[in-house]
Amino acid sequence: MCNCGKNRTALKQQSNISQNNYQKAQTPPMQIKPAVLFQYTGKTALTVVGNITRKSYRFKFPGDIQQIDVTDATAMTAVPVLKRM
Repeated sequence: MCNCGKNRTALKQQSNISQNNYQKAQTPPMQIKPAVLFQYTGKTALTVVGNITRKSYRFKFPGDIQQIDVTDATAMTAVPVLKRM
């Protein structure tokens, strides 16, 4: 009796494992971007757009605190209702 099917299955599983390990090795590590905390001191809500990243930051209520990308932080200090923490 031939056991070619078992060998083929084992080879395929080994190939899948090798491929997964290769993909994991090729994935760059996540980079943690430094952030600065800002608190909204206005009366309603506010959306601001970062001048460098073009990311939209939404402060939903008075006292709301958001993490702002460090590259956008300098421009955010010019917004009178945002306080750097």
